[in-house]
Amino acid sequence: MASKKEATFDPARTLGLLWRVDEKPSRTGLSVDAIVTAAIEIADTDGLDAVSMRKVADRLGVGAMSLYTHVPGREDLADLMIDAALGSLYSSIDEPASSVGDWREGLRFVADRNWQLYQRHSWILDAQGARGALGPHTNDKYEAELGVIDGVGLTDTEMDSVLTLVLTHVAGTARALARFNKVRVESGMTDAQWWEATAPVLERVMVGDRYPLSSRVGTAASTSYGAASDPLHEYVFGVERILDGVAALIDGGHTDSIG
Repeated sequence: MASKKEATFDPARTLGLLWRVDEKPSRTGLSVDAIVTAAIEIADTDGLDAVSMRKVADRLGVGAMSLYTHVPGREDLADLMIDAALGSLYSSIDEPASSVGDWREGLRFVADRNWQLYQRHSWILDAQGARGALGPHTNDKYEAELGVIDGVGLTDTEMDSVLTLVLTHVAGTARALARFNKVRVESGMTDAQWWEATAPVLERVMVGDRYPLSSRVGTAASTSYGAASDPLHEYVFGVERILDGVAALIDGGHTDSIG
């Protein structure tokens, strides 16, 4: 919840903060970087909802009002946190393209790094908005990831769409895994315990020929996963199918429009 003291959200102001435009040194040693680092530490431990300007100030040992001189509001802080977290993805802009043999390996590399990022900082899944804040690390990320599919025969628009498709799939399955883990913790039940509790009811209601397909496929899938679902399997399976589709796009001609 935003504080009443926070200024109205201004995307231009946030962009200036992201790039540290006109950042002035503080006599107290407080800085945007210090505030963002403290906020990420709180979010990593307790989730995004736990991050407040007061909690960040307490962690830094300063008064809450002193933070607003550097970061005017919580929305600005969330964008700063995301951009800072993205700085840990790659050692350099060239790393994704130089670390792999071909574009398929490159997209797998990109997918895996983003998947790992969400495991370290799952709060990003709650913080990301429809419009990305184009900070330095966000721009570095885009440049680095495009490098793995540059020159493979895709148009510029197709390159952007392919990358978006891969990253959207990664975020979606990472979000599913985060929800899955949260339910396990909150319910206090293992997957085996959940099945043991629900199986008798399901056996009573799913009788006859009403659900022949869902019964057959659901049983096969849950037996294979050992659970109701397996986000990790869905992540790997989806990446490979996306790569197959990209290969078909490269080999079979292109279109920049859908119709």
